[in-house]
Amino acid sequence: MKNYSYIIIDDNQESVLKTKEIADSFSELIFVASANTYQQGLNLVLEYCPNLIFLEIDPENSTSNLSLMFVNELHRFLRIVPKIIVTTVKKDLAFDAIKHGVIDYLLKPLERKDVLKTILKLNKPNHEVSLITKQTILDYEESSKIDVKELQNVSQALVLCVKSYGDYRYIQAKDIMYIQADNNSTDIYLNTGEMITAFKTLKYFEAILLHPFIRIHNSYIINRNYIARIHTGNSVCYIKNSLKKLPFSKTYKKNIEIIIAEFAKGYYIEV
Repeated sequence: MKNYSYIIIDDNQESVLKTKEIADSFSELIFVASANTYQQGLNLVLEYCPNLIFLEIDPENSTSNLSLMFVNELHRFLRIVPKIIVTTVKKDLAFDAIKHGVIDYLLKPLERKDVLKTILKLNKPNHEVSLITKQTILDYEESSKIDVKELQNVSQALVLCVKSYGDYRYIQAKDIMYIQADNNSTDIYLNTGEMITAFKTLKYFEAILLHPFIRIHNSYIINRNYIARIHTGNSVCYIKNSLKKLPFSKTYKKNIEIIIAEFAKGYYIEV
């Protein structure tokens, strides 16, 4: 059997110990480290390059910032992303987790038989597992230039079809400036000034839209390419060639920091 190094990212330290206790009962699982927050977890992944991550996505402590956004963040830095095993209490996020490409969704309290099933799936010949090493991680700046560009190309090529009573409306993702939640529907704002309503939730669009789209508020996803200004004091983003400004919330402040950092890595002069 293959050996798999793993880390645990969970805001509940008791859960961390429970997961480690069960995982350590399998000789092929090699513990590397654990973290309780988004940033700690990201640092561990980049430093140790584990094969597996046990990830909590619905934390008790919201300040930990743990969520499925962590999976998206890994794609910014790694060519080969570790296999993600979600460990959480509720089933609610299972569908979203699957769309993010996790290999398993295990409910707490964790049971040994469930982890065993996951390992068996990993070891199946028809389930190739990509093991990552230090060499698969590029230098931070080089990784940002290449991986983000690749993701951006995917999103820009994406075509959304908004269907309504036999009407098929085709939208180039690159033409979307931002998306706003409206109860159980969303309003899609285009660079032409048009607004189109889609009967999907904002969470749905968050799951399918990659870079340059990023969530900044419970009600907004923004296309980074249309940001003209960010005012951290007033917690707002300004849209290019428009008087429109979108608020960002404390919950998604980390995403704003990511946007600011990305701008600074380009052909950039601060005056």
